[in-house]
Amino acid sequence: MSRAVHFEIHANDPQQLIDFYIGLFGWTFTKFPTGEYWMIHTGPDSQPGINGGLVPRPGPAPGPMASPNAFVITVDVEDLDASLAKAQGGGGVLCVPKVAIPGVGWLAYFKDPDGNIFGMMEMDASAA
Repeated sequence: MSRAVHFEIHANDPQQLIDFYIGLFGWTFTKFPTGEYWMIHTGPDSQPGINGGLVPRPGPAPGPMASPNAFVITVDVEDLDASLAKAQGGGGVLCVPKVAIPGVGWLAYFKDPDGNIFGMMEMDASAA
């Protein structure tokens, strides 16, 4: 069974949201070695839950009374290529093609038939 393994927060002002979530939940943030990306550690690994990331938003934030602007969740899959084909066959739309996250795995983003964005990750430490 595929499990949710990661979430992502998009931010117009990354430092403002880092400060907000540190103050609200006590989460810790560690800047990824490359690019503008921060890993979020939400609590002890011995407790249920997942960790995530924070990334600069690629466009403007939605205005007042707009549809919800939500976190992106990433689901661990055994075979990303097969999962991409299955998502497309089920009415999903590819948003971001398969990309290597060095030392972690292969990632792609999809929209479900209702337009919600989610990620799928095939873990592969040799991804480059």
